[in-house]
Amino acid sequence: MVDEGRGLASAATDAAAALLTRLVELGVEHVVLSPGSRSQALALVAAELERRGDIRLHVRIDERVAGFTALGIGRETRMPAAVVCTSGTAVANLLPAALEAHHAGVPLLLLTADRPPELRGVGANQTTRQPGMFAPSVRLEADLPVPEAPDPEGDGEQSLMLRGVAEEAVAAALGAGLRSAGPVHLNLPFREPLAGDLPAWFGVPTPELTVSIAAHPDGPPVAESAEDEASGALYQGGGGIGESDVPDDPADAPLPLARGPRTVVVAGADAGPGAEELAHVGGWPLIAEIVSGARYGRNLVHGYRALLRDPELGGRVERAIVLGHPTLSREVARLLSDPAVEVIALRGPGEPLNLNGVTTAVDAVAVDVGEPDRDWLGAWVRASREASVDLSPPAPDADGLASAVPHERLGAIAAELAAVRAPLDRAALVDAVWRATWPHDRLVFGSSRLVRVADDLLGGKKIPVHANRGLAGIDGTVATATGIALASQAGGRPGVTRLLLGDLALLHDAGALLLPPGEEEPRLQVIVGNDGGGTIFDGLEVAQVAGPEAMDRVLLTPHAVRLEHLALAYGWEYQRVTTRSALDQALTAPVGGRQLIEVPLTR
Repeated sequence: MVDEGRGLASAATDAAAALLTRLVELGVEHVVLSPGSRSQALALVAAELERRGDIRLHVRIDERVAGFTALGIGRETRMPAAVVCTSGTAVANLLPAALEAHHAGVPLLLLTADRPPELRGVGANQTTRQPGMFAPSVRLEADLPVPEAPDPEGDGEQSLMLRGVAEEAVAAALGAGLRSAGPVHLNLPFREPLAGDLPAWFGVPTPELTVSIAAHPDGPPVAESAEDEASGALYQGGGGIGESDVPDDPADAPLPLARGPRTVVVAGADAGPGAEELAHVGGWPLIAEIVSGARYGRNLVHGYRALLRDPELGGRVERAIVLGHPTLSREVARLLSDPAVEVIALRGPGEPLNLNGVTTAVDAVAVDVGEPDRDWLGAWVRASREASVDLSPPAPDADGLASAVPHERLGAIAAELAAVRAPLDRAALVDAVWRATWPHDRLVFGSSRLVRVADDLLGGKKIPVHANRGLAGIDGTVATATGIALASQAGGRPGVTRLLLGDLALLHDAGALLLPPGEEEPRLQVIVGNDGGGTIFDGLEVAQVAGPEAMDRVLLTPHAVRLEHLALAYGWEYQRVTTRSALDQALTAPVGGRQLIEVPLTR
C-alpha cells in the first residue's frame, strides 16, 4: 500500500517501482517470481501490481521452474514474461530456460537481484559474478548501477534511466532490429534497506511512451506479395516466437526460388504456417515435423521418414528449403547433410543451419513465376497416401452384433470386448491425444520417445503445438506447459492444454507440479507414458554395444515411483488408464483443473 507519509523510504523500492511500472506500460503482463531477500523490493512491488490488477503474478519456489514457466508464457503470448529472483545460485538456475529461449527465439526477461559491486569477489555471502552469466545467449544484458537514494518525485535521474532500460529490454527481447526474439538479462544490485514504503508516484502513468512495441499476433511474419499468383510470394526467416521484422537492407533481398529443381520444403520446430504456404505456392512436397506448427495442408507428406529413404523419392531430391529447426528424424538430418543437395535455410534463432557445409542461409525467399512440377509433387502425394496410417479403433461389427445367428453374434461381441480391453501402446496413445486436441486447445510435447512416435505416425491437423526443441532437453517440460496453459486461458478463454511426455521427463521436472494455493488453476492434462525409464535409448546405437546391466544402470535408469502418490502430494487429480476407451473418456471429459493421466507402457 502507498503511505503518503512515507515512513520508510528505500532506494531499492523506488528503483523497482520505476522499472516494473515501465515494463507493465510496455505490455508485460506476467511476472514469475521466486522469493529471496535481495530481491524483496522487486517482489513487493510485483505484489502491489498484482493487487491492482496490473499484472498476473506467479510465485515459484524453484528458480528453474520459474524460468521455464516464463518461457511457456513467452511461447504462447509472444510477449516476454519477467522472471524475478535473488542473488547467487538462484540466478544460475535460470540458465537452462535462458538457453532454450535463445535457441528457440522466445522472448524472456531475467531480472536478477544482486549484491553491490564492492561485495563481489571478496567472499561475501550469497554472492557470485552474475554479470555475463548469460552473455552468449542474451539479446541484451546490463549490470545496472546501484540505486543510491530514494526518488520522492519519480522523475530523478535513476528513475528515468530505469524506464529507458525497460524500453530497451522489451524491444531487445522481442528482437527489434535483431534476427529473432530471445532472452534479456538485467542485473540489479541493491544496498540496504532492501525494501520500504512504496513511493507516492507509484502507479502514475509515465507521461510519454518513447518506444512503441507490439508482438507479432500470429507468430513468425510471412509477407505475401500483393500480386501473389503473378509474381510469387515472399517468405521471411527469423524463426522463433514473436521476432520483429528484420530491417530492410538490399543485402537481405529475398532469394528467388526457381520452380524447376526437385524440391521439398522441410518444416522443423516452430516453422509455423509459412512453411505450409510456401509448399502450397511452390507446388512442393511438405515434410513437416509434428512440432512444426505446419503439419497440415494438401502437400503434407505422411510417413516421410520411409519416403526419404526411398531412392525414387528421397533419393532424387535436388533442393531442400528449411524453415524452423528440424530435430526429430535421422532421415531429415541425412538429407540436409548431403553436399549434393542444395539446402536453403531461412535464418532463425541460434546457430545457422549448415549440416552439409554448403547450406545457403537467407532471410527471405520468393517463389518465381511458373508452373510447378506436377509429376514430382504427384509422386510424393501418391506415396504419402499409401504411407498414411489409420490408428482409429476398429468400428463395431454392426451386422454381427445384430445377427440372429448365435455364433455370429457371440463372435462379434467377443471381438468388441477384445477391442475395448486391448492394452494401450504408444501408437494408440499419441493418436488419442492428437484426436482429442482442437484449435482452441494447446498440445505440448516433451522431449521423450513419444514425440518421435507421434512424428512418425500422426496425420495432418492444424492445431497449436509447442515443444522445447531449441536444445531438446527434458528439463522444464511441466513448467513450460503450465506457462502455456496459464497464458492461453487468460481472460476466460476456452481450451485445455495437454502435455504428452515420458516418465523421466515428468520426474525431472516434478517440482513444477507445485502451485501456490491462492493462484489460478490452469486446465492442464499431463499425460505420462510410463515405461519405467528412458526406453528411448533402446532405439539408439548404444543398445547394440552396451551390456544389459550397464544399459539399465546408466541409460535406462529404471524407477519405481508411484505417480499416483506424487500427483496427490502436489494436489493433482490422478487417473491411471490402460485401454483406449478409458483414455478417450479421460481426455474428452470436462477439465476443471490439473490432471495427471498415467498410461502404463511396455518397454
